[in-house]
Amino acid sequence: MNRTFLHNLISDLLAVKDKKTMENFLLGLFTPQELEEIPTRVQIVKMLKAGIPQHEIAEKLGIGVATVTRGSNEIKKGRFANISPSSWRKPATR
Repeated sequence: MNRTFLHNLISDLLAVKDKKTMENFLLGLFTPQELEEIPTRVQIVKMLKAGIPQHEIAEKLGIGVATVTRGSNEIKKGRFANISPSSWRKPATR
């Protein structure tokens, strides 16, 4: 991964100050499929932090266990410290 591109993307995201502008930015940047995957991955992290078993998460979100395991591995690396466990809900589909 090119860290310069990542840092530029982070700067671009942080420069957006309102929800409508962010929505337009994300709709232009990602496909509908990609946009559906992002909230699902955040829900995976929240559910893992809430102590919900991986197989249950996969079943409730309609995803593969490998995707949940990836989230678990990223938590173990110390990522997602800013995401706290909360009540989960299946992300709405468009």
